Amino acid sequence: MATTIKGPAIFLAQFAGDKAPFDNLDNICRWAAGLGYKGVQIPTWVSSFIDLEKAANSKTYADEIKGIVNSHGLEITELSTHLQGQLVAVHPAYDAAFDGFAPASVHGNPKARQEWAVQTLLNAAKASKNLGLNAHATFSGSLAWPYIYPWPQRPAGLVEEAFDELARRWTPILNAFDDAGVDVCYEIHPGEDLHDGVSYEMFLERVKNHPRANLLYDPSHFVLQQLDYLDYIDIYKDRIKAFHVKDAEFNPTGRQGVYGGFQSWVERAGRFRSIGDGQVDFPAIFAKMAANDFKGWAVLEWECALKHPEDGAREGAELIKSYIIRVTEHAFDDFASGGTDKAANRKMLGLS
Repeated sequence: MATTIKGPAIFLAQFAGDKAPFDNLDNICRWAAGLGYKGVQIPTWVSSFIDLEKAANSKTYADEIKGIVNSHGLEITELSTHLQGQLVAVHPAYDAAFDGFAPASVHGNPKARQEWAVQTLLNAAKASKNLGLNAHATFSGSLAWPYIYPWPQRPAGLVEEAFDELARRWTPILNAFDDAGVDVCYEIHPGEDLHDGVSYEMFLERVKNHPRANLLYDPSHFVLQQLDYLDYIDIYKDRIKAFHVKDAEFNPTGRQGVYGGFQSWVERAGRFRSIGDGQVDFPAIFAKMAANDFKGWAVLEWECALKHPEDGAREGAELIKSYIIRVTEHAFDDFASGGTDKAANRKMLGLS
C-alpha cells in the first residue's frame, strides 16, 4: 500500500544561533512555519530549544515543548542525538576532537564522557515517549573508522571486535527505546562505523536483528561514496524509519576523487549542496518511498558549501512540497474495470 509522505519538515541544527529568529524554540518555529514547513526535527544538544533531561522526567514539561511547536501549526518529527550518539563509541584518535560534543565536566575522561552519552540516549528514549514520538535520529559512533582503508593490512579479528563492542554498548540503549516504543534511526554516515549497508548489517547481526535498530535515510552520503542510493531504499525499506532530504554532488577529476585530497568543502570532488542544486534524483526517491509505504517525514537537512542557509531553507520547503506524492486511492485504469465475477474469469481462462 502506497503512503503519502508527511512534510515538508526541517532539521533545526544547522540554523540554531544566538540571534532571533534562531535563538529559541518559539522564534525558530515561527520562522519555519512562515516558510511553509509542517514539522521540525529538534537537536537535543541545543539547550535553548529543549532541556532533554527535563523532557525525560516531566510529562508536563514535554507537553509545554510540544505546545510551543504546535502553536505554530507544526509537529515535532523526531528528536536528534547525533552528537551524543557519536560519543557512545569514540576511538582514542578522536578523543580531543569529540570532547567538544560533551560537557566540560567530562572532558579528558573518555569513560565519563561515554557514560554521559549513554545516559543522554536513555533520556532521549523517555523524552520521545513523553512527546508522543515513534522515531529518533542519531549516530552510531565509531571504533573501527581509523582502519577503514586497510594499509597496513588489518589484523585478523580487529573489525569484528569493534562491532562486537559497538553492539554491546548499544543493546541496552536499544532496549530502552523498545520499552518507550520508539525506533532508533541511525544516520548511515562516513565517520561512523555504520557508514553503508554492509556495515549496518554487521551491526544488525550482532544486536540480534533488534526491532529498534533502524535507519535514517540520507542519500547525500551515498552520492559521496558512490553507493546506489535508490537500490538501498528497496533493500532496507523495512528498516527505513526516518528521512533527511539533503543533496550532494560528486565531480571527480584527474586530481581527486572520493577522498577529497584533504581539501575544504568547496574544493572537494564530493560536496553537499542545497536540495535542487546537486545530483540527487529526488523525484525517484520520493516515488520509491511512497511506493514502499514510508510513514515518516521528509525532513530538510540543509548543508551546502556555497548557498546561504536561509535561501536553502526557503527553497527547500517549496521543493519538498513538489516532491511529495499525494498517493492515489484507486487505480488509474479502474474506469475500464469489468468488475469481479469468478465464473466469468474461469470462462476467460477456458476453465468453464
